[in-house]
Amino acid sequence: MNLWLRVLHLIIASFFRPRLDPVRDVSRLRFRVWPHDLDTSFHMNNGRYWSLMDLGRSDIMIRSGLWRPIFKHGWVPVVSAGQIRFRREMRLFQAFDLETRILTWGEGYVVMEHRLVSKTRDGSPVLNAIALVRAGLYDRKAKGFVPMERLFREIGLQAQPPEAAPEVRAFLDAEETLKNAA
Repeated sequence: MNLWLRVLHLIIASFFRPRLDPVRDVSRLRFRVWPHDLDTSFHMNNGRYWSLMDLGRSDIMIRSGLWRPIFKHGWVPVVSAGQIRFRREMRLFQAFDLETRILTWGEGYVVMEHRLVSKTRDGSPVLNAIALVRAGLYDRKAKGFVPMERLFREIGLQAQPPEAAPEVRAFLDAEETLKNAA
C-alpha cells in the first residue's frame, strides 16, 4: 500500500512540477526511509530500491509527456535488465534524492541510470546506490518493442542516442550474454 501512496503523490505532484526533456533532464524525487522500507537488518530493503526506481522512471514518463502515446497505443513499460551497486546503507528516517536519467538508447530500448543520494551532517552529498536499467515499451499488438525514434516522434522530439559510456557498454554486453545463455 505504501508504494501506491507514493505513486499517487507522484502523479499529483507532477502537475505542479516543470516539464522534463527526457533525453537531457534529470528527474529528482525526494524520499525518506520509512519503517515499512526496512529489512531485518533495519536498513532499507534491497528490493525497495528497485521499487522506488520505478517511480523515477514514471516521473520521466509523466513529466516529459511520454505517457500520452504510451496510453494512446496501449504500450507496456518493461524492464529487461538491471544492475545495482550498493555503496552505503540507508537507515530509518534518512532523507534522500532519487535521480533518474536516460543515458542512451537503441532500437527498442533505453538505458537509464538511477542514483540514490543522501547528505552527510555537513551537507555533503553521499552516493548510497547507483543502478543501470535497460527498459523498453512493448507493443502487444505488434508483438515487439517500440522503436525509440517512433516514441520520440510521438512527442515531437528528435534526438540521436549519446555514445554509451564504458560501464554502460559493459552492462549491455553482460545483459546480452546472459540473455543468450538462457
